[in-house]
Amino acid sequence: MDVKNLLIDTLTEAFHLPVILQGSLAADDAYPAAFFTFWNNYSTDDAFFDNTESETIWNFDLNYYSDDPSSVNTVLLQAKQLLKAVGFIPDGSGHDVLSDEPTHTGRGMTLFYIEKVRNS
Repeated sequence: MDVKNLLIDTLTEAFHLPVILQGSLAADDAYPAAFFTFWNNYSTDDAFFDNTESETIWNFDLNYYSDDPSSVNTVLLQAKQLLKAVGFIPDGSGHDVLSDEPTHTGRGMTLFYIEKVRNS
């Protein structure tokens, strides 16, 4: 399973918004009216048996930005419920995030995903 693609595909299919790697917009790129960004903070192996991991724990930052301030809280909470349904573990109800554009506000949250590792 590709956990990053699960995150991207789930959000894209449900919201029909861009899902962008955090920091990858070029300085001269216009911000979309609304979009998600993500960053994979780390992944770590866990649950070792016979010196072999049986799961990998993924940690992501997920942010939602919009030029509609009222949507920032509601859309992120909708994404939280959707991502829970496909196995992500959201940590809390989010936090404010800084936007580089005065037209946009943002809200973010930390997500975990526990991937079961199949060892041969």
